[in-house]
Amino acid sequence: MLRPKLLLRPPRQARTIVVLGLAQTLAWASTYYLPAMLAAPMARDLGVTAPTVFAAFSAALVVAACVGPWAGRLIDRWGGRPVLLATSGLAALGLVLLATAQGLLSLFAAWLVLGIVMGAGLYEAAFATLVRIYGHAARGPITGITLIAGFASTVGWPLSAWFEHVWGWRGACLAWAGLHLLIGVPLHFWLPAARADASATESTDTVAPPRTECPARWTTALLATAFAITWFISTAMAAHLPQLLQVAGLGLAAAVFASALVGPAQVAARIGEFTLLRRLHPLLSARLAALAHPLGTAALLVIGAPAGIAFTILHGAGNGILTVAKGTMPLAIFGPQGYGARQGLLMVPARIAQAVAPFAFGLALEGFGVQALWLTAGLGLLAWITLMRLRASA
Repeated sequence: MLRPKLLLRPPRQARTIVVLGLAQTLAWASTYYLPAMLAAPMARDLGVTAPTVFAAFSAALVVAACVGPWAGRLIDRWGGRPVLLATSGLAALGLVLLATAQGLLSLFAAWLVLGIVMGAGLYEAAFATLVRIYGHAARGPITGITLIAGFASTVGWPLSAWFEHVWGWRGACLAWAGLHLLIGVPLHFWLPAARADASATESTDTVAPPRTECPARWTTALLATAFAITWFISTAMAAHLPQLLQVAGLGLAAAVFASALVGPAQVAARIGEFTLLRRLHPLLSARLAALAHPLGTAALLVIGAPAGIAFTILHGAGNGILTVAKGTMPLAIFGPQGYGARQGLLMVPARIAQAVAPFAFGLALEGFGVQALWLTAGLGLLAWITLMRLRASA
């Protein structure tokens, strides 16, 4: 009697991964990756500077940090479907407000609404949704949605640029708002309802949650520190990588080409995590991944411009695995009980670090050139040391 049930589980899980992965692609492309393409025309039209637009975006990330724990508690209680459905509608509202902004106050107001969307509708909420549905078996689905949404910038940047070229930046925001209503809402509606007791879900393909040798609060502090550091590095590189590579000696075309390799490197690393590393504790994967950016930095600083591609591939691969680890490590260490609220709290420092990273690394790059990489490489080593302090035993 149990065999037919087991045979039905993979297709149902695959559908959930595809639905949530596509919804995450839309959510990331229309919020987090929006300023890269629209900040300049937005600033010109509103009569403000581009840094002012990015300041509004940073304020949205601070709002996201505050909203995260609250959204996680809601997902723990009710499951992810109602929360993510609400974020689709709120994203459409925020984008309409952004499209109709007439000055500084309305610009910031629109981004604050989108900050709520980012706090309650991006990876942390998606991971919590999967844990609420699948319990300990959520590691595979978490990796699966990051494989799909890993192409959010690859899809989102060209679409935003095309929308802006055809309809202007205001039309681009309205187009993204329409996509949330036409695609985002139905996708989230198709998500399965949360189980009454998601923690009971087990899988022979996942590692059972080990006990940790560190007290829970100390472990939480170490994880939050590691997440904040790695988000700082990731966001700094996302904002400045093409410019950094040009400062390192690459031409414009070569710098753009090398920067474009980050996305494929992230996805390739996540495939490796899903296949080769899935039976290992995610802490081991995270430790290896934390060393990737410092190793790439060493190659670039020692060899120079010829190592530009190696640097971007190493950085992208490490960042790809660390993104997955942000969802799987708390699950492996603490288990599924209260996962959403804990994940929200763990990401508060990361969101704040994310908000200051473009400005802080921009200053370092302007003042020290390629030597600014000593900052991110040192932080990467600090993240590795932090992860090494976490000791898990079965």
